[in-house]
Amino acid sequence: MKSNHSRRIILASTSPRRQELIASLHIPFEIRPSHAEEHTPEDWTPQQVVEGLALRKAEAVHASLHDDKEDAVIVGSDTVVVLDNQVLGKPVDKQDAIRMLTSLQGRTHEVYTGVAVIDVMNGKTMVRHRVTSVTMKPLTGRQVEAYAMSGEPDDKAGAYAIQGLGSTIVERIEGCYFNVVGLPLSLLSDMLGEFGIDVL
Repeated sequence: MKSNHSRRIILASTSPRRQELIASLHIPFEIRPSHAEEHTPEDWTPQQVVEGLALRKAEAVHASLHDDKEDAVIVGSDTVVVLDNQVLGKPVDKQDAIRMLTSLQGRTHEVYTGVAVIDVMNGKTMVRHRVTSVTMKPLTGRQVEAYAMSGEPDDKAGAYAIQGLGSTIVERIEGCYFNVVGLPLSLLSDMLGEFGIDVL
């Protein structure tokens, strides 16, 4: 399919990190919060969680559009941290952040990010995910508390941000760095290509 950079992207997210990442692709985009409900069944796998929520966010924005002939694609995304097959979402408070960070310190965990793309004009839908392994260095109780109190973990899956102060507590990663930030750009660019939007 011929590349069409005139097609707009509608990002179904208010995440500043995802906005910064998608802006780096130099494709016109706009932000539309999804306001989608994020509860998932207890027996869902991490893959089902991130793919299901990414799709739910994109579908919520799609349903809110008044013009179904708009030449745009909607991108939804969701990220979770997984330790010992347990999904860690965003901490509910500082104590929850401390609990999460204490469990992650000195260990390797996985970060799953799901990406959903919907073509507004014809409803074509694609959902994928990517996984990155992250090893956090051993931390003292004082370091865990100091990071939790910095405020950075408040709205982050797993209670840390690899692109911020959290970069100082990550020892190594295996896989896509941007996946950990919240939007795997390599995967997204491949998916957009299937919708006639070639990044390169």
